[in-house]
Amino acid sequence: MEESRAVLERLERIEALDRAGAAPLELVVELRALLEEADAWSRVEGGDAGESAVDRLRSALELAEDRNPLARIPVART
Repeated sequence: MEESRAVLERLERIEALDRAGAAPLELVVELRALLEEADAWSRVEGGDAGESAVDRLRSALELAEDRNPLARIPVART
């Protein structure tokens, strides 16, 4: 249950940052963290649908990084 709560809280944070006009790199940092949390959730309770969702998120993040090389720059989390 803790894993699913982390995913939902991260999604809310991403939505709030997006509404506030956050910089793309700030959103990428949050998406990377979401990927880690979604992966943890999937291992605990996600099943096949969870795995598929994590795979799609990973692919979307890779596509964003391919389109914007600056998105690959590691950024320290706060």
